[in-house]
Amino acid sequence: MAAGVCFRMYTEDQARKLGVVGWVRNTRGGTVDGQVQGKGELVDSMKNWLSKVGSPSSRIDRAHFSNEKEISKLEFSNFTTRY
Repeated sequence: MAAGVCFRMYTEDQARKLGVVGWVRNTRGGTVDGQVQGKGELVDSMKNWLSKVGSPSSRIDRAHFSNEKEISKLEFSNFTTRY
């Protein structure tokens, strides 16, 4: 992903619109890493957005989601960008 596409900012905004919580950050390898928590259908909507939409200037080559599991309680109170 090219620098300056504001992917984290748009991701944070989309997460807040959907009502999911968690975090997002850039990796040294030029990818984006994060964690999303919320109701199943909202997490699915966020995953769809992450894999197909993203920020207006981004190019998404692929999206990989791992370590998916049901949780009984949210571990975060909002969605943030980590540095």
